[in-house]
Amino acid sequence: MNALDRAGEIAAFGIGKNRWPAGTQNALIELLTTESDSRIRVAALSSLIRRGTSKARNAAWQFAINVDDAKLRRRAVELSVVIKPDCDEAVAVLIPCLSDPDYLVAEAAAFALGEFEATSAVSALSATATRHSDPMVREAAVAALGAIGDIAGLEAILSACSDKPAVRRRAVLALAPFDTPEVEAAINSALNDRDWQVRQAAEDLRSV
Repeated sequence: MNALDRAGEIAAFGIGKNRWPAGTQNALIELLTTESDSRIRVAALSSLIRRGTSKARNAAWQFAINVDDAKLRRRAVELSVVIKPDCDEAVAVLIPCLSDPDYLVAEAAAFALGEFEATSAVSALSATATRHSDPMVREAAVAALGAIGDIAGLEAILSACSDKPAVRRRAVLALAPFDTPEVEAAINSALNDRDWQVRQAAEDLRSV
């Protein structure tokens, strides 16, 4: 059986409803911690998070989010919203992930922090939204700031209204929770943006 088929078999443990055969959880933990193929490790993590015991879920998540395997770290970040450990604990772990050397991990971390509506992450998200080198990460950070809706993040959102088109579109939508003269000016400016999707986002916001 090749690695892809093996990963699919392992992933099935996480979505099935039948009782796991004896020793399955321990076998998944061993695969997560010792297997060399990222696909198998990711599948093992997903199964453990979805159907493992509380202790196994938390241990697997903590291991995977710190491991030297970008694909596994990214999956752990994505699953933080599923596992829902103590919010403060999760946020404390996710904030450093905004600086992960792999931009997909950083992007996933920004999204997760928005899902947690983590006000304690606003400062880190604002820095990411304005300084990160990858526009996809900046876009995700801006979206998270909009989801959180804390006034402390508004300056970064307004700054993002002058970023690349995809970031500008997201920034305009992220203005929705706010009502200040600066926000009104940014929306008015976006109505005349050279990118039609930015203009559409501003029009949608106006109609709401």
